[in-house]
Amino acid sequence: QGKSTEEGLRQVDELVARYRRGCLWWLSPWTPILRLFHPDTLRPLLLASAFVAPKDQLFYGFLKPWLGDGLLLSRGQKWARHRRLLTPAFHWDILKSYVGVFNQSTHIMHVSTRPAPGSQPAPRSRPAPAACTRIPTCTQIPSCTQSPVLHPPPAPGSQSLTQPCTRTLIPNPLTCTQTPTRAQTPTPCLQANGRRFAQACATVHSFTAAVVQRRRQALDRLGRQAWLESHQGRSMDFIDLLLLTKDKDGNTLSDEDISAEADTFMFEGHDTTASGLAWLLYNLARHPQYQERCRQEVRELLKGRDVEEIEWEDLSRLPFTTMCIKESLRLHPPVTAVSRCCTEDIALRDGRVIPKGIICLMSIYGTHHNPDVWPEPQVYNPLRFSLENSQGRSPLAFIPFSAGPRNCIGQNFAMAELKVVAALTVARFTIRLDAGRPPRRKPELILRTEDGLWLLLEPL
Repeated sequence: QGKSTEEGLRQVDELVARYRRGCLWWLSPWTPILRLFHPDTLRPLLLASAFVAPKDQLFYGFLKPWLGDGLLLSRGQKWARHRRLLTPAFHWDILKSYVGVFNQSTHIMHVSTRPAPGSQPAPRSRPAPAACTRIPTCTQIPSCTQSPVLHPPPAPGSQSLTQPCTRTLIPNPLTCTQTPTRAQTPTPCLQANGRRFAQACATVHSFTAAVVQRRRQALDRLGRQAWLESHQGRSMDFIDLLLLTKDKDGNTLSDEDISAEADTFMFEGHDTTASGLAWLLYNLARHPQYQERCRQEVRELLKGRDVEEIEWEDLSRLPFTTMCIKESLRLHPPVTAVSRCCTEDIALRDGRVIPKGIICLMSIYGTHHNPDVWPEPQVYNPLRFSLENSQGRSPLAFIPFSAGPRNCIGQNFAMAELKVVAALTVARFTIRLDAGRPPRRKPELILRTEDGLWLLLEPL
């Protein structure tokens, strides 16, 4: 039935248990969708993206009013050019400078979780212990992941991010990402949900366009060389890099292209990471033995330091925490599926052919819960990702960031942020589950829950 509900995800589990590699799903008597759940059937589509359209109107057309023709939705030569131009923005040297922003954003989130004197936590079915703070991860975590996307790394010695950012001035894409079907009705503008979606898109667009216009005017006024000199001593943010980028012929991106890429990165770099982080903390709360092991790993790393911060070099020194992150992304992938529309016949290894024009729904969730690939797929077990247990496993068995030429360009950015926030959170708090009703998953554009993920944080 394809429902975006807890029951819908359970139906996917049932499908995968019965059809281990894929099945044909009739959306209507004339619209077949090929659903794929196995690395062997995903491989020709993910790795041979030159032969498939990146997106199709059935599943992605409604995103156009929001994300425009950015990297997620563009195709052909435009996609290839933009991908080539944007790749330097995610170089290791750029990512290094953002670790400080991740630390600051995490600190701000931790401060905001502590209740004001005399305040009471939000009422739920059972009271929280006195030393705990009950937080809804659906509202606290997004502001933490939004800050690194919107703010450049500060100049050396700057304290610009030590105070909480003014969130009222920042458009939240949550309203957009909660509307996977709003623009698919025949008259979306006449529906209340459709109007809210349009208003949210307008807010995001006006915000992004104003930022790009101000930066462009400053660049034109000073000139490229003077503008670069004025930025010496600090790293440039995402929009700065887009304004300066040129292809081999000296052509730059238009303001419209930069706005589309900025809006795309706001969605892909903020909302998905917030979902991944919320589910990670939830899984650590459910499994205190793994949480404590992460805590000991982080404490050993930070031992003897004057400042409790994660540095760039530390990211490779958190092996067990990294395994916990990967297992959470396997069990609760922020993006549950991606689709492709074949532009020519695609041959599978067994000789069968996917005909031209067929839409393929590549189920990330289904692949991550496939018993042929992951024994006991519903069990949270970080040791699946140890070196010895990963031997011989297909690289396409774990695809939270998709794979192939059209994989997530910001996956290293996201993993670095997840490591910093997770490490500092377990070092400073004991994370427990709220005793309220268990979460019911809700796979919209991003995997969420119907009533939020509520956790108890007890300062250590």
